[in-house]
Amino acid sequence: MHQFASGFQRNYYGKGDVTVYRLNGGIFGANVTMLLFGDAFWPTYTTGDNTGLVATDSMKNFIQRETANFCGSDLDSYCRFLAEKFLVTYPQTGGIQITATEIPYDGDDVFTPAGPDRATARIEMTAAGIVEARSGIRGFKLLRLGGSAFYGFVRDQYTTLPETHNRPLHMWLDLEWLYTRPEAAFQSGRVTSCVRGLVASVFRGFESGSIQQVIYQIGSKLLDELPELAEVTLEANNRTWDLAAESVYTDPRPPYGILGLTLRR
Repeated sequence: MHQFASGFQRNYYGKGDVTVYRLNGGIFGANVTMLLFGDAFWPTYTTGDNTGLVATDSMKNFIQRETANFCGSDLDSYCRFLAEKFLVTYPQTGGIQITATEIPYDGDDVFTPAGPDRATARIEMTAAGIVEARSGIRGFKLLRLGGSAFYGFVRDQYTTLPETHNRPLHMWLDLEWLYTRPEAAFQSGRVTSCVRGLVASVFRGFESGSIQQVIYQIGSKLLDELPELAEVTLEANNRTWDLAAESVYTDPRPPYGILGLTLRR
C-alpha cells in the first residue's frame, strides 16, 4: 500500500514501472512511479465519470517525453521537475507523488550496468509546494572478511547458533532519509554521493559486535556528517555466508535476519 506525507487520501491512482533512458550527456536511467490524488478523480470511483481523469497511459507518455526536457542528472531534481510541470499541466490534480529509482550505468563510450546499489528519490507536491522530499539508496551488498563478532546472546533450548569473535560478514543494506527542509534535497546529487562514501567508510573501518551496531554507527555518522538530514532509516539483511569447508563458504540458506533502525536529530 502506498502512503502519503500529506496524510490520509481516500483515493489515488497512477502509473508504475515507467522506465526512461535519456542518452544526451551520458545515460540518465530511471524507473518511475507517479501517483495522483484529489477530489477531481473521485467521480471515477463513485459513478464511472472520467471527465477530469488523466489516463495512466497519458501519465506514462508525460514522464517519458518530459524526461527529454530535464537538464539535470540527479533524481531529486528530476522528481521535482516532473511534479511541478504535471501540476501546471493538469491543475485539477490535488496532489502528486513521484518516486524514481536510478538505473545506473558506468562508462564513457561503452557502458555497462552499475550497482547493485541504486539511488532513490520521492517528491510529494501540491499546488502549495513540496510536502515531502525523501531520498535513499537501496541494494548495498557489503562484505568484510573479518572484524565482525557475534556472541553473548541468549542461549536456551532453541539456540543452535555458535558464538563467534571474528567472522566474515556479508550484509545487505537499504537506507533512506528525510531532510531538515525540502530545499536541501536539491544539491545535484551531492548528499547521495556523500552517503555512499560514508556507508562504505564506516563498514570498512568499524569492528562490530553485531549488525545492529554496524547500522547504528552508519546512521550516527550520517547525521553527524550531513547536517541536511533530519532522519535516517536503515534496514539490513544478514546474508553472512555458511562455512562449507576450510576457507570455503557458500551462500546462506534462505531464512535471513532483518534488522532495522531509525535515528532522528
